[in-house]
Amino acid sequence: MHQRQLDTVRHYLTQLQAGNTAAMIDAFEVDGLVHSPFLGEMAARDFFPRLAQASRQSVITVHDLFFTVQPTEDMARAAAYFRYDWTLADGRVVSFNCVDLFEFHAGSDRIDKMHIVYDTHPLRERVGGNVLDDR
Repeated sequence: MHQRQLDTVRHYLTQLQAGNTAAMIDAFEVDGLVHSPFLGEMAARDFFPRLAQASRQSVITVHDLFFTVQPTEDMARAAAYFRYDWTLADGRVVSFNCVDLFEFHAGSDRIDKMHIVYDTHPLRERVGGNVLDDR
């Protein structure tokens, strides 16, 4: 089972780089959630259009993928550690290492929850404020 879930994580990362909002949303359960350092908890269907508005281009360089060795009966987890070279809508480029933590319901290959983890201080210092705010 975990191979299908890792394939979903790989597909998600490919679609993140491609900027394919619909495909990223489709990788999630209908009520899937994203926990973002900038925006807090949001429905995936709301988060990814906001990300698209703030972005011009993304380059993803995957360092490692991890999967829970012993998933519980009701939940499996995976993690992707990658470098994110993010070109913002205004042309500025920010680069940082990031870990996305993925949770799946047992038996499902769609993401239930994703927690985005990175140090926001250098990004906020370079870009200023919240680049994902509505403008």
